[in-house]
Amino acid sequence: MAGHSKWANTKHRKAAVDAKRAKINARYIKQIEVAARNGGPDTDGNPALDLAVSKAKKESVPNDNIDRAIKRGAGLTGDTVEYEEVTYEVRGPAGSALLVECLTDNRNRAAAEVRTAVTRSGGTLADPGSVAYMFQRKGVVTVPHAEGLTEDDVLAAVLEAGVEDVLEQENRFEVQAEPSDLQAVTSGLEEAGIEYDSDEVAFISDMKVDLELSDAKKFLKLHDALDDLDDVQAIHTNADLSQETLDALDAES
Repeated sequence: MAGHSKWANTKHRKAAVDAKRAKINARYIKQIEVAARNGGPDTDGNPALDLAVSKAKKESVPNDNIDRAIKRGAGLTGDTVEYEEVTYEVRGPAGSALLVECLTDNRNRAAAEVRTAVTRSGGTLADPGSVAYMFQRKGVVTVPHAEGLTEDDVLAAVLEAGVEDVLEQENRFEVQAEPSDLQAVTSGLEEAGIEYDSDEVAFISDMKVDLELSDAKKFLKLHDALDDLDDVQAIHTNADLSQETLDALDAES
């Protein structure tokens, strides 16, 4: 199955249940600081900052925190922090793979923390390129099912935005496009009056790996250990979990 796996649905449900609010806020604050540093503090003239602020507000990050992050990132407070983007490639159980995106002010610390989390959780740090080739960078927008909303309705709303695919899943539609077309996709949905849950640039793999229950448990342990790290911004994976495996995990939780 193309697009996000069923694991993505599990991830989103898990996040809704036990979201670590402080960590989520910190992730968006970092993104705002970087966008303000790179393009200035004016959201009207800085599309990256405008998008970062929009996402932060959607996740209920307080306005005061957003304003401070913009000023700090733009150097208006004299208290700037230089962040570096680093991606780590990880091999998990049963041939699963993870791309771990970090935003850090200390590359050595981030590398040590990722290595420790991976080793303690039974994973393996992979050589550069040995995992990344399985993934393509895509703009992804998720649209929840709504009464009367069809795949054709979603497609019609985003057709002129350069959309590549619209996939219907169990409780949502997933719109895929080139990252540069992401904003046009969300604008098309808004103009059509169609609500969407999330919009992000993600690494998508067509080389899905189905995990049985025992391997799924090992994978979740690895994923959660990485997700707990402060420098980790996003984790992308080719792991897929069948409905039977999801049900078994839910029954044990």
